[in-house]
Amino acid sequence: MRAVGLVTEYNPFHNGHRYHLEQAKRLTAADAVVAVMSGNFTQRGEPTLLDKWQRTQAALENGVDLVVELPIFMAVQPAHRFAAGALELLASLGVDDVVFGAEHPEWNFGQLVAAEQDFSASSFSRFNATYATQFNEQLQKQTGVSLIDPNDILAFGYYKAQIKENLPLRLHPIKRRGSQYHDEQINGKIASASAVRQAVLEQDDFSQAVPAATARYLQQIQQVPDWNALYPMLRNQLIQTPVAQLAQIYQMAEGLEYRMKDAAQRNLTFAGFMKSVKTKRYTYAHLLRVYLYTVLQITDSQLNEHLSQPYLHVLGFNKRGRKYLHTIKKTVALPLLTKIDQDLRDGLLNLDYRAGKLYQTFTPVEQDLKHAPVIVKGVKE
Repeated sequence: MRAVGLVTEYNPFHNGHRYHLEQAKRLTAADAVVAVMSGNFTQRGEPTLLDKWQRTQAALENGVDLVVELPIFMAVQPAHRFAAGALELLASLGVDDVVFGAEHPEWNFGQLVAAEQDFSASSFSRFNATYATQFNEQLQKQTGVSLIDPNDILAFGYYKAQIKENLPLRLHPIKRRGSQYHDEQINGKIASASAVRQAVLEQDDFSQAVPAATARYLQQIQQVPDWNALYPMLRNQLIQTPVAQLAQIYQMAEGLEYRMKDAAQRNLTFAGFMKSVKTKRYTYAHLLRVYLYTVLQITDSQLNEHLSQPYLHVLGFNKRGRKYLHTIKKTVALPLLTKIDQDLRDGLLNLDYRAGKLYQTFTPVEQDLKHAPVIVKGVKE
């Protein structure tokens, strides 16, 4: 069986995602669609609107055949590390092609990756600008291109990872259809995930933009997952933890631990805290990721140890997905996991387990321990 791979968050799964997977199947003539999907927290470090099991169910009901979790130590990362982790898992799953959306699919991303080799360390020495800003300044000088759109940035990351690791994957960027990534209004059947989330937050109608499975789950939401709800835990962690210990948190650097601790002591609301911490040096996404690592007490050494031990946690499949798993199970080099026991909870999957427990702030559903994969029946061969 030939498989096409998708890198996804499905936050939540909407009609644009269904179009994407249909185009992926048409473009590659694949027998199966394999999605690597973030768990309960996004690449930006935000809790997902629906949990990973609900999003898996929606994906399987709408054309995906197999869903595998992108572990938190790969998922909650800057774009290039997120992309590299996702491709590593897809390559290990034996997919032949990877199809992804881009704002400018006509660009030669391989040439842009090659241009990066000429950047010097001094190009990133300004303390009053983010790394992304300084990177784009250099790329603009070298190629005339600026990577400012989120899907173009991820596309660059996919090509960079594929070239660096020499992965046996064919990459296919395709044009995004309909709304742009950050659009917050639903103006038709194809809307951005941001627009759907905004509609849920404002209790507006989102039904035309999502398939029935997603609508079913969104209508059941009682508390919208966000950092306002998680902030009391973050604040307590920052106030109680010594600065020297905070400095060990993954991606905590340049004295950020002092700034965060001081802001936590002075602010009772998340909005006030974020305003106190934010500077031109850090993007909002970078700060949100550090906040999440802090709440979960993930240190630099812990995260890097887990990066060296990747695995394939199967979240769900249909009949075709089960058949594909059967064809690859003897050749997959990484551990293939379908149910999490206490040994995995305390060892290999400990970071995902911690993240799942934190996400239970918003749901009574156990997120990992002894949770079986979602199985969707009735898919025609």
